[in-house]
Amino acid sequence: MEFELLKTDPASKARAGKITTDHGVIETPIFMPVGTVASVKGVHQTELKQEINPDIILGNTYHLYLRPKTEILKKAGGLHKFMNWDRNILTDSGGYQVYSLSGRRKIKEEGVKFKSHIDGSYHVFTPENVMEIQREIGADIIMAFDECTPYPCDYNYAKRSMHMTHRWLDRCIKHFAETPPLYGYDQTLFPIVQGSTYKDLRRQSAEYIASRNAEGNAIGGLSVGEPAEEMYAMTEVVTEILPEEKPRYLMGVGTPINILENIALGIDMFDCVMPTRNARNGMLFTAHGTINIKNKKWADDFSPIDDMGITFVDTQYSKAYVRHLFTVNEMLGKQIATIHNLGFYLWLVREARKHILAGDFRTWKDMMVKQMDKRL
Repeated sequence: MEFELLKTDPASKARAGKITTDHGVIETPIFMPVGTVASVKGVHQTELKQEINPDIILGNTYHLYLRPKTEILKKAGGLHKFMNWDRNILTDSGGYQVYSLSGRRKIKEEGVKFKSHIDGSYHVFTPENVMEIQREIGADIIMAFDECTPYPCDYNYAKRSMHMTHRWLDRCIKHFAETPPLYGYDQTLFPIVQGSTYKDLRRQSAEYIASRNAEGNAIGGLSVGEPAEEMYAMTEVVTEILPEEKPRYLMGVGTPINILENIALGIDMFDCVMPTRNARNGMLFTAHGTINIKNKKWADDFSPIDDMGITFVDTQYSKAYVRHLFTVNEMLGKQIATIHNLGFYLWLVREARKHILAGDFRTWKDMMVKQMDKRL
């Protein structure tokens, strides 16, 4: 993997860059649609490529390990072939999913023993076998196994957890170096900065992660319920330490406003279930604010969903029609909303990139944040 930093915004830390892997170029800043179980929920690969057009999507190690299981993915020739996706894929390590199973898992130095949410069967994730599982899934970028701490989190717990994440990282790096990629293309390992919302721990973790000299770095354990200001404060602490010449990935973030504010702090890569999950609940993001399409006010509004026309659904369907689909619980409504939201998120990061390259990102970002912070 190669990363080229093309330009930094003069009035913020926003960066425009280019990541190149064996599956193609990723122009940053980038948003990665979440394809948890080898599918971006409700979206055909054709729509994903032609309308939403991301350079990279995300798959989930925990879910893919349980279903369809890695032996099926190996037989298929890896996740790209299994789901018919020829661009980049990143897999998270399953650390976050294991964190969310709080009542069904035990965390020890060796790894994590957890109960499947599907059938209650027991499984163990260790730094070593998570590297093997991600090799078998075949993602271009794979994540180190970490422990994601909850919010709020006791300082001593956060500190112990962070040190264990660092020890796990060393085991990940060692095992990753000892296992070859399986499908004829390179894979890249990103470590993850932890430390909850404690500045000294975040600094310590960022310094440790930077010292491991990986090809890219991630920031985890944010967007778990803390106020946005705390997220921004932690991101700022970490981006001051992580090397400039490596891509920086903020995991699981967030709203369109969160994304722009974190781009301004020097983040290059994002993923979040928000555009797809909120779409399925009738929430549409636009450049002028948020629409709850279920509201009665849209019942006789025959204007297009979004006259910006980023994707085909924006001008092909009216607000009244999409509201009707939600009212009668027709799955097409959820699909339309999902394509719209993902298209908007990709438009947003690409506009951000244009403004970074043009040198006026800060002014544009401040205007957009104000504009998007409305309920329509």
